[in-house]
Amino acid sequence: MGAGAVESGLAGPLGAGAVEQSGPAGPLGPGAERARLPKPSGLGRERGASSGCRGRSGRLALGRRTRPTPAHRSLPRPWRLLPTPTGTPFTFWYLAVLLLTSLVTEYADPAVVHALHQGFSTDVAHLVGAPVPVLVASALWIAGGVASPYALGFVLVLTALERRIGGRRTAMVFLLGHGLATLATEIPVGVAVLTGSLPGSSLHRLDYGISFGVAASVGALAAVLPWWSRWPLLLAFGWMLLEDLTAFTDPMTNWGHLVALAIGVATWPVVRRWRRAATARDAVPPQGPARPVKVRPS
Repeated sequence: MGAGAVESGLAGPLGAGAVEQSGPAGPLGPGAERARLPKPSGLGRERGASSGCRGRSGRLALGRRTRPTPAHRSLPRPWRLLPTPTGTPFTFWYLAVLLLTSLVTEYADPAVVHALHQGFSTDVAHLVGAPVPVLVASALWIAGGVASPYALGFVLVLTALERRIGGRRTAMVFLLGHGLATLATEIPVGVAVLTGSLPGSSLHRLDYGISFGVAASVGALAAVLPWWSRWPLLLAFGWMLLEDLTAFTDPMTNWGHLVALAIGVATWPVVRRWRRAATARDAVPPQGPARPVKVRPS
């Protein structure tokens, strides 16, 4: 073949899809066209094989798909209604203290019990002298003992609330309702004594117990319950408080219960934000320490 000759088709090992390329002179002669061998198919990505790769047999190797497992319905767990030292430590240990003081109320000398209640009472005289210690101490007793409906409400309501927002935040809701409702009922008594509407003995009015904190916790718990249980709870508890108020046996305390319930309802935005934060924290799986990666030298 002479110079400038062009090979129009090469048979043999180059195959039908060989690409002709001009290049420098080679064994075929100066200026002759040389064919470039096709690129092996194993080095490039097969177009159209999106979910696998082709093996030696030419079949498309698909990855094994895992069949989604059906979601298991959570069975009712009635034991979660009761406090535990690890799941609800605030409610559990607070209940232990209340049981201890209830035993003292039941079996101690009545004169000693009356002196203790009077010393821990959140009356106007004690609130003026030492407001914080007396507010905390008055919440260590159950008015009416363990047979009081507020004792059962304490166990169920605070356990449910703590499981949803945590112990520290449950304590904040409880103490907020207990403290503000106490002030809302005792400040008017002090003003009435100053104006002469009530006698001076009202400054030492006996007032103690957990009912204000439980009422506030009921209002806060309603925020994180589904609608079908939220409104029946509020209506039933509110109706009970209104009946106590109309009985007019202890109007100041009964008004304090309604105030505490309103305080709990007022915390709905904060309680719901706490609930979302607790849910997001529980959804994150615990991460262990990072395992070292061994790199083999090339």
